[in-house]
Amino acid sequence: MKLLKIAALACALVVPMTGTVAADASAFPVKNPVLTKNALYDSGPLAATTCTELPVEAWDRGKVQAYLDEVFRCLENTWEPQLKKAGLPYEPVKVRYVKRMPKKYCGSSTSDEESQAWYCDWDRTVSLQLGKSWLAYPDDLFLFNLASQMYAYHVMKLAGLYDAGEELRAGSKAENYEQSRRAYLQSDCLGAVFMQSVWPIKGRTTADWETVVRMAGGDEPGEEPWYGKRATIQSWMRAGFRTGDPGSCNTWAAPSSKVA
Repeated sequence: MKLLKIAALACALVVPMTGTVAADASAFPVKNPVLTKNALYDSGPLAATTCTELPVEAWDRGKVQAYLDEVFRCLENTWEPQLKKAGLPYEPVKVRYVKRMPKKYCGSSTSDEESQAWYCDWDRTVSLQLGKSWLAYPDDLFLFNLASQMYAYHVMKLAGLYDAGEELRAGSKAENYEQSRRAYLQSDCLGAVFMQSVWPIKGRTTADWETVVRMAGGDEPGEEPWYGKRATIQSWMRAGFRTGDPGSCNTWAAPSSKVA
């Protein structure tokens, strides 16, 4: 069971990269058509809609939760018709706010970060622990993007991508890492696809979006490569935002060089 999470400011985002024919080969090709040829990819760009940000204030937990609830409402309104258009099932995500994540949640160990967001596929719930790092600066676009990314995991679950990814078997640690990165990078890209569908957001500029992209964290040297390098994350993020189309988020068919 791969529990999907965002802890602290470790958000991720993405865009296609260039490479030679040799570099573009996939070291560990994924053959499951549910992952590589999913109906979601052929559903076309998300319909343009409007999502109004509610006012927030630093340290006002109630307003921050109301802000996030409104973003999740926008996400439901946008993704429901898209999933149905693709002939995929739909059900709303559950959202809950907790003071402290338990040490064990949804079959996995959580982190000790003060701010955390997790998606559990067992009950299709996004759980958010709003700590100081998120409550101190709630008025940038980070929280909006956070909600978009977390909902992307729910989209992946409904589209069958989540379960198909879970069922993959890896012949080596390197292959296991790459499969993990493909899943995380897909959520980064799909989150950005939604962002494009509601762009422009009143009071926001492209600079606000680029700030979110620059904030994207990635695997650092010496760390286990579960999420992707920062440049890779930012690349997929920009791809999703540029097109607004889930078809640009097919990380499962991408060559290894683009999910490093």
